Amino acid sequence: MRIDIITCLPRLLESPFGDSILKRAQDKGLVAVHVHDLREYSTNKHRTTDDYAFGGGAGMVMMIEPIDRCIQALTSARAYDDIIYMSPDGERLSQSIANQLSLKKNLILLCGHYKGVDERVREHLITREISIGDYVLSGGELAAAVVADAVIRLLPGVLNDETSALSDSFQDGLIAPPVYTRPSEYKGWKVPDVLLSGHQAKIEEWKQEQSIKRTKERRPNL
Repeated sequence: MRIDIITCLPRLLESPFGDSILKRAQDKGLVAVHVHDLREYSTNKHRTTDDYAFGGGAGMVMMIEPIDRCIQALTSARAYDDIIYMSPDGERLSQSIANQLSLKKNLILLCGHYKGVDERVREHLITREISIGDYVLSGGELAAAVVADAVIRLLPGVLNDETSALSDSFQDGLIAPPVYTRPSEYKGWKVPDVLLSGHQAKIEEWKQEQSIKRTKERRPNL
């Protein structure tokens, strides 16, 4: 898989892709993440990518020209399955969406900033809009990192135990059950006996019961 991220603040994305699972996935050649500095596509001598909004109002708006130039440069080199704009009013990111995107080959993630992008970008250049929640961030970089993380960890070979992703919360519409590790007793707090029983069928039954219980208590909307 290849993920291209378009941003006017590329340094914000150095850390998320420079450590842990996402770095190992790139080192293994399972995914290629390319961050593109939008300022390099500006025709302005000051490398600006934003301007005042027509009609007035507070805040600046990301200009269409550098975004279009960047997208055209990318799409002229390869076909993309989706060009995604990270937007607070896009469809809400879910495990189902992450699963769908993990099956794609090439993705572009466009990070908004300031008061957002010129509406013509949304009308003519992108194919999908995704939000990570009903709140506003300073920019779309963190949201893009969240989407990339949710997708990349699903790729075959990324996790050491490939069954791990299948047992994550939300994969089956339920929250994951509680988990424990050593020691089996700490300060009088004990691990449930069933988990120490070695009876796998009973353990799986307990996990399913706990998932249903937690989902009802914490996320009844599911």
